[in-house]
Amino acid sequence: MSDTPADNPIFAALRGAMPGLTDHDAPRFARAITLPEPYKPGPDAQPKDDVPEGRLSAHRHRGEVVYPGVERGYQVYVPAQYDAARPAALIVFQDGSGYLGAETNARVVLDNLIHARQIPVTIAVFVDPGEQGPGLPIYGGKSNRSIEYDSPDDAYVRFLVDELLPAALAGLDVSADAQDRAIVGISSSAQAAFAAAWHRPDQFSKVISHIGSFVDIRGGHEWPNRLRKEPRKPLRVHLQDGEADLDIVFGHWYHANQQMAAALAYAGYDHALVVGTGGHSIKHGGAILPDTLRWLWRDHPAVVAAAA
Repeated sequence: MSDTPADNPIFAALRGAMPGLTDHDAPRFARAITLPEPYKPGPDAQPKDDVPEGRLSAHRHRGEVVYPGVERGYQVYVPAQYDAARPAALIVFQDGSGYLGAETNARVVLDNLIHARQIPVTIAVFVDPGEQGPGLPIYGGKSNRSIEYDSPDDAYVRFLVDELLPAALAGLDVSADAQDRAIVGISSSAQAAFAAAWHRPDQFSKVISHIGSFVDIRGGHEWPNRLRKEPRKPLRVHLQDGEADLDIVFGHWYHANQQMAAALAYAGYDHALVVGTGGHSIKHGGAILPDTLRWLWRDHPAVVAAAA
């Protein structure tokens, strides 16, 4: 790949999506998102003849209070084993459409792990970012993704808990116990997932972060300091990153995730950091998603009972 933005079509495409991208950051960004990686979904991400498929339905939502007028799509997965007489666990994926793609196959993973009783019967909500907004600072753009996902305050979790999830889960029996509820994200939405659980540990006790943006975009770089200095929350956190992740104006993603892991260890959190050789993509996180979910739910009563 040429490092000269003028003669590389990848740089041109990036510039179209992020008008403020500089000549210094363009090749760095391009390398991190195009790096060949040795990861692909494994057997747990492939459909199996003896495993019943859960139901996936598509919906739309229009914000009212936190992000008024902002529209988005979301999808709701209900496993075949769901029994309305028994509250199901819940997992919420930010950047949801990406997790349903071929590099992750999250719906199939859920089918297989629930059938094998390696995670509890779990309803999943796959939420996409808002479609209208100011875009990423410096780089620009036209979506509400950065406002929602890069902000470390409680706005996004208030939107989830008070607006979107009541609509998404209407008519479904979902456990209100935070120990039965997980939240997931990639890059900026991983920061949002962690922030959501931090601010509302009564709603989410488990976090999965893929290539998390714990860098200085809207304040996500402050999390390691907060983890060290503020009272420990009842959270379990799984981090994943690649050694060749982004190193741009906002920060160094791999170093930031190392700092997060070190702070979680210092503060006594139940956590894991899995490092691969890749860049800024879901490939590694997608390949290890089944093992990540098993780790996350390893001591859930339903899983323990099934293994007995």
